[in-house]
Amino acid sequence: MTEPVISAHDLSRRLGATFALDGVTFDAEPGEVVALLGPNGAGKTTTVRLLNGLLRPDRGHSRVLGLDPIADGGALRRRTGVLTENAGLDDRLSALENLVFTARIRGIDRRDATRRAGALLEQFGLADRIDTPVQGASTGQRRRMALARALLHDPEVLFLDEPTSGLDPAATRDVLDLIGSLTRDQGRTVILCTHFLAEANRLASRVALLQHGRLTAFGRPDDLARTLWPALAVELDLGSQASPATLDLLLACRGVVGAEASADGARVQVETRAVVPALVDTLVAREVPVFAAIPHRPSLEDIYFALQDNDPR
Repeated sequence: MTEPVISAHDLSRRLGATFALDGVTFDAEPGEVVALLGPNGAGKTTTVRLLNGLLRPDRGHSRVLGLDPIADGGALRRRTGVLTENAGLDDRLSALENLVFTARIRGIDRRDATRRAGALLEQFGLADRIDTPVQGASTGQRRRMALARALLHDPEVLFLDEPTSGLDPAATRDVLDLIGSLTRDQGRTVILCTHFLAEANRLASRVALLQHGRLTAFGRPDDLARTLWPALAVELDLGSQASPATLDLLLACRGVVGAEASADGARVQVETRAVVPALVDTLVAREVPVFAAIPHRPSLEDIYFALQDNDPR
């Protein structure tokens, strides 16, 4: 069995008299995107700092690439890349100079640093900004420069903190495409900190939901949905609102746990998808027209707000 690239157990960090992070446990597999979801102040950035050895936990422990972030912080940070919410670029320098400067700090020789920086800037669609001062670059261009900088030393793990914050829709799409290619084509493991549910839904295979520094749920969205809603909802388009007799017929079908009328038919709760064909056959046999049977899978937004509503704090 493959060892997780990242494992955190009971990870906790105090902020004054309270916990900024309290008992967080999760892991990330090779080539996986794990999204840390939550509002501002939920503990996402604190988690990244703990996993990179920039903060010491008050309780619990973690391993990243088999290393202890506290004991092996320097060695670990040579193998990870971090994109913070603030790009932190020097406006006086060109895009190339910004990247080469960072590469030189990391110990990469000037020739190799220049080659890598130029290749990354071209890959990220920034060839026209290579020799131009960063001052005047758009927010989207700055974000792509910062992401290129985080990749200069070919890190195995990327920590991305709000990578699309402040971007317009086109720039957001471009950055998400880049992140997707890093895992899909290059096999990098990514921890994505965000409060934008749409980008987490697009990129992440598993999500960790944080509230008030505590982990309220962790897993694949489909698995979390089944935990919250064991029955599957199916929308039946019957051309008009289901009659009481039709609802009784639906409720008598094996595997149906609930049914209610809707504007165009009925909304049915079933145990599994396998129930749906027999359900449709039963209706058609009774001359009830069925124009569509559409299973409704709860979205990540549905899951997020359901868990938030269930949070006792």
